[in-house]
Amino acid sequence: MSALYLIRHGQAGPRNDYDRLSDLGARQAELLGVKLAAQGMEFDAVYSGALARQKATARLVGERYEAAGVPFPQPCEDPLWNEFDLGDVYAQIAGPLARDNPRFARAFAALEAAMEDPEHDVHRSHSICDIEVVRAWVAGKYPYEGESWAAFQARILTPLKRLAESDNGGKVAVFTSATPIGICVAHALGADETHSWKLAGVAYNSGVSTLRVARAELRLFSFNSVGHLEDPNHWSFK
Repeated sequence: MSALYLIRHGQAGPRNDYDRLSDLGARQAELLGVKLAAQGMEFDAVYSGALARQKATARLVGERYEAAGVPFPQPCEDPLWNEFDLGDVYAQIAGPLARDNPRFARAFAALEAAMEDPEHDVHRSHSICDIEVVRAWVAGKYPYEGESWAAFQARILTPLKRLAESDNGGKVAVFTSATPIGICVAHALGADETHSWKLAGVAYNSGVSTLRVARAELRLFSFNSVGHLEDPNHWSFK
């Protein structure tokens, strides 16, 4: 591999049905496929996480390639590229956090109430509750039986390093999610985990980031490109 294209999935569903593409998310993926195929961007291999929103993005991009008559490898499903399970983090940590923090308890109650409305802005924006519950998870503040933050980082860096070490001069696309992309880009920059979250927080849906291998090292060449989304109404973060 000489170039790794990290592609975030298109906009997902609402908070209570997140692992699917919204209508906008499907359109974002199609526009990405149209743009890349028109550029003649051919990949030697394509990988996707095992989540529905990641696989659907890869499939829709591939369909646009097929329509344009440009080769597109069959995506190889690799769960190592999955996002961390925010729903499970909430399920195990929100309760203890609410008991210890009245401010969080009030905000969490308001979040749950707002989620009942499928058109509420809360489905398309990050909440203070997201920040608080993730911080508690990262810090290991409460017992958690799922994947730890350290284990999650290690999981993402495993396929990244494997691809970097198998440098054969080709181009590889990976359809994944915001936090894995943030971790990979921060790793390439030699930045710490604080920057991983900052990078993940500004990742556009269907955005493309490019890493290249130079003298056995990963280098960042582009971050969060959405040149395929010419209409700003197609831009989204969540």
